[in-house]
Amino acid sequence: MTSRPVPSTRPTPLADADAAKRAYELDRAHVFHSWSAQATLSPLVVMGAEGSWVWDGDGTTYLDLSSQLVYTNIGFGHPKVVRAIQEQAAKLATVAPQHANAARSEAARLIVERAQQIGGVSSGDGDDFTHVFFTNGGADAIENAVRMARLHTGRRKVLARYRSYHGNTTTAINLTGDPRRWPNDYGAEGVVHFSGPYLYRSAFHAATEEEECARALEHLEQTILLEGASTIAAIVLESIPGTAGIMIPPPGYLAGVRELCDRYDILWIADEVMSGFGRAGRWFACELAGDGVRPDLITFAKGVNSGYVPLGGVIVSTAIYDTFATRAFPGGLTYSGHPLACAAAVATINVMTEEAIVENADRLGREVFGSELAAMARRSPIIGEVRGVGAFWALELVRDKGTREPLVPFNAAGDANAPMLKLGAACRQRGLLPFVNGSRTHVVPALNITDDEARYGLALLEEALDDVARAVLDEDS
Repeated sequence: MTSRPVPSTRPTPLADADAAKRAYELDRAHVFHSWSAQATLSPLVVMGAEGSWVWDGDGTTYLDLSSQLVYTNIGFGHPKVVRAIQEQAAKLATVAPQHANAARSEAARLIVERAQQIGGVSSGDGDDFTHVFFTNGGADAIENAVRMARLHTGRRKVLARYRSYHGNTTTAINLTGDPRRWPNDYGAEGVVHFSGPYLYRSAFHAATEEEECARALEHLEQTILLEGASTIAAIVLESIPGTAGIMIPPPGYLAGVRELCDRYDILWIADEVMSGFGRAGRWFACELAGDGVRPDLITFAKGVNSGYVPLGGVIVSTAIYDTFATRAFPGGLTYSGHPLACAAAVATINVMTEEAIVENADRLGREVFGSELAAMARRSPIIGEVRGVGAFWALELVRDKGTREPLVPFNAAGDANAPMLKLGAACRQRGLLPFVNGSRTHVVPALNITDDEARYGLALLEEALDDVARAVLDEDS
């Protein structure tokens, strides 16, 4: 184990093995899990959580470097958000979406206020953000954003990049550019995929960020022309692809996408479900595009209320809103703008503002994660690349730094995925919850993780990676 002292913030929970045993048995008897072969599972029973820590029934604590599925942006159990949910439940626990309610109205105001900062001053040409359509999560936000785009343009086709994830519902999973789409893709949703910038494994034989950007934009424009610009409603892009690898877009890429959309009269839908609300050290990651650049629609979820109550939505520009000003939008959800979820969002956004949590995420990236992970890569034989921003980092793992052979094959399973399974187990044995996907591990903790916690977690992660490196080198020798 690391010689680094355990942070003083680690909680000391009481064990409750009997309750954990019952939770596990009932889970195995009755819960059907997502994305899993059911009989192979042995899930960790989480009995409680505080800040950046969770614990099991034995009272064993784990530092969460995954922020669950990259959504507990303010950590667990923030007292102001918990209190807001409690107070809202006592006042108005639920209400149908056709009625106005204070929590939803204020949440919409706060979200729009932050979205209006994207790209600097509005051009006044319908690009300002004015309204929010609330959903229950990210996938249905994508569904409704695409529906809006199709109705606004009168076109059906939508472009999305490979190496992306947009959700599990029908349109969202067809937009997705990772293997989870394959068993769900029947080629009937009007989606066309293209390759985006990813210099470490460039599809364009680029040697520099500038070449990668220019060639990726040229490829996108060729896709638009060959598909027929007049048939395309929208381009859907994660501002920073998340689960697929945290590939930060090179300077000029998002601005180039905006220019292509304007040239061919196509809408740009920015998927900020994972990258939004501080994850990239900005309220929205598409701010990285620079002044004068903003999308037409933005989808969000996860960090908007740190996942305390399910919530997502679509931020709508004036031009899109005007399409439905006197024409009914043919979509809705029973729990759209649920007051408990919106009260949690109001409290979360206020906490993030008052405690400068977005600014702290930016500082963590510059002062802790960037330098610490770069040093870790220099020491490790299996870290091929480190990339990220804010509290949003990926370590690309390889068998050989020279050839860049991935640590495991693409979409590996079973024995072929053994090194990554070993990494996950080695982390948990040390009291660390990692985010592992493909040949990568992501460092995506709460945005208010302390510096001591962050460095302690990285020390544990390095130990686990060393275990994997030794096993791989022995296997290859």
